[in-house]
Amino acid sequence: MQIHELKLAAEPFIAIQSGRKTIECRLYDEKRQTIQLGDELVFTNREDPNQTVRVKVTGLLRYTTFDDLFNSAAPATFGSESKESLLEQIRQFYPEAEERRYGVLGIVIARI
Repeated sequence: MQIHELKLAAEPFIAIQSGRKTIECRLYDEKRQTIQLGDELVFTNREDPNQTVRVKVTGLLRYTTFDDLFNSAAPATFGSESKESLLEQIRQFYPEAEERRYGVLGIVIARI
């Protein structure tokens, strides 16, 4: 079991902290390729680095695109009300060229 540290903006951090968001989305780059079932993630709030939340990885969803990933589950599980808003948010962090290069990962999580 490994522990991985990730940073989040305040809104998704609070959604994970409250248990509303149960799937975290990332590129399937070299760093995320090391994440395995049973690992723990420690999320840090970018706006307040003193706030952290610890979760366990209970599932890994591999897809070619974020669009495909967002079609796999209800938007609420990703912390949003619509697929369109999810795509808009994710494009602020990950350009389509990186998405095509690495593919994407949905990390299914549960609070510890």
